[in-house]
Amino acid sequence: MTDKHIVVVGAGLMGTGITHAFLASGHHVTLVDTNGNALDQARQSITKIFSDGVRLGKTTEADVADAMARMTGAEHLRGASGDTALVMETVTENLSIKQAIVREAEACFKAGTVIATNTSALSITEIASVAKTPTHVIGMHFFNPVHKMKLVEIVRGLETSDETVARARAWASAIGKTSIEVNEAPGFTTSRISALLGNEAMYMLSEGVASAEDIDTSLRMAFNHPMGPLELGDLTGWDTRLAVLQYLHQTLGEKFRPCPLIIKLVKAGRHGRKTGRGIYEYDDKGAKIPNSGVRPF
Repeated sequence: MTDKHIVVVGAGLMGTGITHAFLASGHHVTLVDTNGNALDQARQSITKIFSDGVRLGKTTEADVADAMARMTGAEHLRGASGDTALVMETVTENLSIKQAIVREAEACFKAGTVIATNTSALSITEIASVAKTPTHVIGMHFFNPVHKMKLVEIVRGLETSDETVARARAWASAIGKTSIEVNEAPGFTTSRISALLGNEAMYMLSEGVASAEDIDTSLRMAFNHPMGPLELGDLTGWDTRLAVLQYLHQTLGEKFRPCPLIIKLVKAGRHGRKTGRGIYEYDDKGAKIPNSGVRPF
């Protein structure tokens, strides 16, 4: 079995970024999604990331052509040919869907194939509970945008083996990422801290403590964060942030109760950059429109 053939399931934002990362490091990647249009869009997005790299002098046209030649698409896992070492699941944060992928991956690939989930909050142990060999199921939590963010959380479920952890950390290293090992807990490390910070920022906004712009500026300038917590919520998606907070509230208690303003935003369809409106508004190229932040009230 070679560690050079990777299957990524889900052609959304994270699946696209993870596919690019593995292609850029010399792997062969099959990207799987039941939506053929999503596969086409992912290929275009990956090509653009590579093209930006050429423009910045970080890669060459020849290297890009070689990388894209190593990418294939498939609409079903059974169509992902090759001697696969890693199945990387990046679908929606829904336990039953993730469990279904684990079952299908075990049926499609050889024993010993590692099945990784990119979940940001769900239980690895619960996802792996449907597996015949839960020792080979692990969390590999990447961050958006994948080609810029250096961290991968390697999350160990109850039955994840040491060998699987070692292999996951080796893959993270091979694509230029720094990994940390986390014993499964709700929200792991980053989602737990980020959800709490973003939730408190929303309470501050709703209480009229400061404007959205000023809250974000305070975190960027005082603590050297690359973006403020409200900007980050728009990037992540407030629907995703709400789902994480609801899960953490259920499992860890009252301090994670979602701010009512987040619930109101989601009900209004203001999910963030992906809908063009969140705390801020965005133009058709995804750039934030100045002075568009939700006002304190």
